[in-house]
Amino acid sequence: MNNDFHHIENYQKTNEFQFINNMFFRSNKKENIQTVDNTSKDLQLITQMSQDFARSLDLNETLQNSLELIINRLNAQAANIFLIEDKKQVFQCIASKYQSYLEDFEIPITQGVMGRAVLNKKCIRVGDVRKDVREIAEFYFDLDNKTNFTTYSVLCAPLIVSDECIGVIHCLNKKNQSKLFEENDRKLLETLAGPAALAIRNAKMAKDMVEKNKMQKEIEIVGEIQKTLLSQNKKEPFPIAGINIPAKVVSGDFYNFSDLGEGKYGFGVADVSGKGIKSSLLMSKASSLYRCLSKTIYSPAELLNILNNEICETTSRGMFVTMLVGIYDKNKKELLLSNAGHEPPLIHNSEGNFNNFEEAGPPLGIAPKYKFSEQLISFTNSSMYVFTDGITEIRDQQGEMLGSDGFKDYIKKYQSHPNNQRLNKIIEDLVKSGRIQKDDLTIVSIDSI
Repeated sequence: MNNDFHHIENYQKTNEFQFINNMFFRSNKKENIQTVDNTSKDLQLITQMSQDFARSLDLNETLQNSLELIINRLNAQAANIFLIEDKKQVFQCIASKYQSYLEDFEIPITQGVMGRAVLNKKCIRVGDVRKDVREIAEFYFDLDNKTNFTTYSVLCAPLIVSDECIGVIHCLNKKNQSKLFEENDRKLLETLAGPAALAIRNAKMAKDMVEKNKMQKEIEIVGEIQKTLLSQNKKEPFPIAGINIPAKVVSGDFYNFSDLGEGKYGFGVADVSGKGIKSSLLMSKASSLYRCLSKTIYSPAELLNILNNEICETTSRGMFVTMLVGIYDKNKKELLLSNAGHEPPLIHNSEGNFNNFEEAGPPLGIAPKYKFSEQLISFTNSSMYVFTDGITEIRDQQGEMLGSDGFKDYIKKYQSHPNNQRLNKIIEDLVKSGRIQKDDLTIVSIDSI
């Protein structure tokens, strides 16, 4: 990140040097001493602004420094900075000196002298608002009523960087007897707006980078928390194993399994619709509920009923969860299963044949108060594979999906390995084959023992 900041700072200094050079070294030889003195003061001011901006990449601090320097130089009563919010196409006040309540308002970018400054891309002066016959006077009378301020005269300079207007600097009322700005004030603000625009844009870039890095770190933390919600495979022989490879930092898939005692083992596999943080949060909620409820509720259908009602009440519209819940009883050699819209699991027997468990209700979060059913099936000398669609929809370099038949080939290839090693080898082989992962990959295997 430090390299990015140095890049911004160097870019800022280079552009400000070019701006100062263009503005102040085209002097006419006939300039009088007073003009030269003023030019020298303005050059010093811009140099000071540039140095202050280079030292600080904090946007709020940069804005407050900008306004204070400009107010002092122009001898203005108040000043503020509005930036353009692109989506809403409005001005939003993000810094203000000596005028209150502006942060409460959003002003369309077509209104007032600010709108004209942006449209014309030049600094505009309204010498006396009360003598202005255009809509500008009405605009300021209305704004004054809202902010308990009295506007007499206005200067407004667009903040332009690389021919793009990012906002305006807005100065109000000269602090002299007339309270009115003059043409020299307009030219000066136009001059000062250049380096201020560069500084503001660069500080905003720095802030955006900090926020982006902060968000990335938070996403990584969410990813780490998600991993703790997944069951860990056992080193000793255990009938259930799982694997999850997220497509990104966070995952929308989850699985969980546990030893319920007396030869019974519970398991659940789920896939949340969509991608990103929103989906991962719903996944975390569903997995936490499942982990808690599965310790005391041994009916897969009842588990899905409770989860469905909870998700229907709280989930965002359009989001849903597919989930398969089951209990394996090694003493009775049976599986008790209930499916909420999830991929049909594959059952591979000792003779090398495959069967599907096709029974399924709707995904969780779609049909409130739906009553799920459960089915009891015989399970001897077999392995069942519960997976998410990231497995069957993974594509090769020609764009062909693996599909159910392709997945079966991988199962048969590694079926002789212990279950936890088997899943790792399947995933490793898929990755080495050059297939492109665009979704989370999750597999849970249940072996009859």
